[in-house]
Amino acid sequence: MKDKHLIVLDLDGTLLTDEKKISVRTLDTLNKARKNGHEVMIATGRPFRASELYYKQMGLNTPIVNFNGAFVHHPGDPSWGVHHEPMDLETAKQIIDACHGFKFQNIVAEVKDDVYLHYHDEKIIDVFMMGNPSISTGDIRQVLKDHPTSMLIHADEHDVPEIRSHLDDVHAELIDHRRWAAPWHIIEIVKTGLNKAVGIEKVAASLQIPQDRIIAFGDEDNDLEMIQYAGMGVAMGNAIDPLKDLANHITESNEDDGIGRFLQRHLEL
Repeated sequence: MKDKHLIVLDLDGTLLTDEKKISVRTLDTLNKARKNGHEVMIATGRPFRASELYYKQMGLNTPIVNFNGAFVHHPGDPSWGVHHEPMDLETAKQIIDACHGFKFQNIVAEVKDDVYLHYHDEKIIDVFMMGNPSISTGDIRQVLKDHPTSMLIHADEHDVPEIRSHLDDVHAELIDHRRWAAPWHIIEIVKTGLNKAVGIEKVAASLQIPQDRIIAFGDEDNDLEMIQYAGMGVAMGNAIDPLKDLANHITESNEDDGIGRFLQRHLEL
């Protein structure tokens, strides 16, 4: 067997097909990798409630990185520790105040599995219903009492750059923000300094797997730090160009078993 590797999987656009499923070939390959002694973990921007289905489908027993590094834990072993680093509540309220000076459609705050909507919106609610979270609607500045794990600003495409520019100008020392891929024009905000690589580093240390034996797969800008950190960063064929430029390798797309094909080649599975 090759030395033990840590295989890190982003979900949307990477492990999951466009129909939000794990292909048979990729799932079989991941199972074979685990039987050969390698470790497999998920690192996603999703909350745990929206990634648990895939965690269980793969039969994982490793920690998981959720909210792009703001929440790192082990679903099956509470003694592993819970690393929850929310953004400051007052900062969140200041950002919401500022948003009212711009055009936006909605704001969503999440505290782990509790969801707060600034305005009632059935389309947004459908996106967040996976895992049956507790959902509250109303002015977040009034109803939110805890520090949010993350916050999302939904705006029209042409209004997003202006809002992001304000976040850079006023709040850059306290928060980091990213933009979701189309069709959602959403700005995702977390506490500054957090990303998937920060969480993966904690997991790799606990598993005693060195950085040079980490294989990470991603497709979007929230995977940039992870792909750069991993000893082997792999961009999907459908990935954004900046990620492909940074990656050590480019594999086939999420629709063409990109993860499974790469692991079969590289780990000789």
